[in-house]
Amino acid sequence: MNNLGNIKIADDVVKTIAAKATEDVEGVYKLAGGVADEFGKILGKKRGINGIKVEVGEKECSIDTYIIIKHGYPISEVAQKVQESVLESVSRLTALKVIEVNVFVQDIKIEDEKVIKEEAQSTDEIE
Repeated sequence: MNNLGNIKIADDVVKTIAAKATEDVEGVYKLAGGVADEFGKILGKKRGINGIKVEVGEKECSIDTYIIIKHGYPISEVAQKVQESVLESVSRLTALKVIEVNVFVQDIKIEDEKVIKEEAQSTDEIE
């Protein structure tokens, strides 16, 4: 609390910042929605930020991210970069102390072979 009153940052604000920081990391294909998110969609509940869970207190927070990584990227390196990116972004933008950033790798995205071959051919043609 400061002299002017209380400041409370909503969970959704922290989720949005964490989602953007996660998606900006090279090697992350996308956030992975969990089973609860899927049931929420079916039941018509308000759509939250899939793949991010937060606990926000007055001065600190903890964050869980659920991600799908692109095939070919080292999983542990991508996960560590996600932790660093989320920690830096949330700390800088909210002034909350980030207690922990847990990364749960849910899947690997393997691109369609046809798309990979087409990209390889177009690269060969440019050279």
